[in-house]
Amino acid sequence: MKKIVASVGLVALGASGLQAALLDGLTADSGKPWNLSATLRGFYDDNFNTYPNDVYIAHRGSTGFEVSPSLQFNFPMEQTTLSFGYVYSLKYYEYKPINDTENYDQTHDFSAALTHAFSERYQLSVRDDFVIGQEPDFLRAGNTYTTFQRISGDNERNYGAIDFTAQITPELGLVLGYANTFYSYADNAYVVNPPSFGYPAGTITPSNSGLLDELDHVVHLDLRYPLQPQTIGVVGYQFRETDYIGNQPIGINPVNGQYIMSDDRNARSQYLYLGLDHNFRPDLTGSVRVGGYYTDYYNDPSTGQNGFSPYAMLNLQYTYLPESSLQFGFSYDYSATSAFTVAGLNSSNPGSFTVSATSATVFAALNHRIAPKLYGSITAQYQNSAMNGGYYDNMAQNYYLVGLNLQYRFTPNFSAEVGYNYDDLNNYLPGQDYDRNRIYIGVTGSY
Repeated sequence: MKKIVASVGLVALGASGLQAALLDGLTADSGKPWNLSATLRGFYDDNFNTYPNDVYIAHRGSTGFEVSPSLQFNFPMEQTTLSFGYVYSLKYYEYKPINDTENYDQTHDFSAALTHAFSERYQLSVRDDFVIGQEPDFLRAGNTYTTFQRISGDNERNYGAIDFTAQITPELGLVLGYANTFYSYADNAYVVNPPSFGYPAGTITPSNSGLLDELDHVVHLDLRYPLQPQTIGVVGYQFRETDYIGNQPIGINPVNGQYIMSDDRNARSQYLYLGLDHNFRPDLTGSVRVGGYYTDYYNDPSTGQNGFSPYAMLNLQYTYLPESSLQFGFSYDYSATSAFTVAGLNSSNPGSFTVSATSATVFAALNHRIAPKLYGSITAQYQNSAMNGGYYDNMAQNYYLVGLNLQYRFTPNFSAEVGYNYDDLNNYLPGQDYDRNRIYIGVTGSY
């Protein structure tokens, strides 16, 4: 459950920096090139199936425990740093989760990173993170959630990125990068439903694989120029292609009775933006990106969703005391979504279907050293995702997340913690709202 708190920090990162935060744990200064740790937690989850509040049979709670060992390596050299690690988690529930064959979940997280300085002017960084899991915060790769539900099965997500940094002249620098995200979901069974009012050709209940299997490519180029000693100006371009690779029908067009396929939602987006990176003082830094992008849903231009949208990213970090910091972030961008509807014959745009979402996300995270051995953290996040296309076009999902954690470090190698997480989803779909409360207590030992 700590993963929820850790992953919130991804919200304010731009496309060139996504997932770098996932590798922070690999570079902890432990005095040796490797670190072995294990965590044992007991927990209570009052909606572990993440089902709507109105579905009383599936909306239930469960106690359980989690065992999570991890192994991490860090090898700093003169011009190169190599790090990699593995985290395993087994969560056992008193009651079997919906669609599971056993009473437990298993997750795996493999991470690796390489940085190399060719010279003072040229540097290369490569990183990758591969996970198998079920929880939405564990499976996301960027600054937004594409689904808010726990999904049973061995669902896979891989994020890889490579960035090349060059100082072309004493003033002008550039960052050229490529990032790739891959999703593959275990559920690939869809259902064809009989005709109904407004849908004479019938409908389809799509599988998670049909909706969410995805290959996302991002290429970006940032030019950087110092405007003042503490201020860097940025001019950037980014190309993004989102390919849905489920190769399944996800809906039926009521106008012509034809299947709507996974790749009908494919999109190409081109971004232009301006930005500033500023050091207000040694303990307070900030960055902002503002611009716009044009998205082309090239496989189905009849949706009428092609067009321009604004783009924004803001991040502030303040280290106000040793081991105490505050972070605030905001982003507004295109995002994929598991929500999918098709407009019926009685709607204003029959046959239109959901192609994506436009998501605004804001978050804050506070980490504070309360006493010499006592640490606390508070995180909060809000996401508003407005649907593009379909029966509920322009209607929004609102998601709220709050996390509280207290940790007491008896020694550098042994600690205890207690925490609470709250999730709340207000959905545009009737009867789909849910909330979720989780409490946990545990201990961690490392060597």
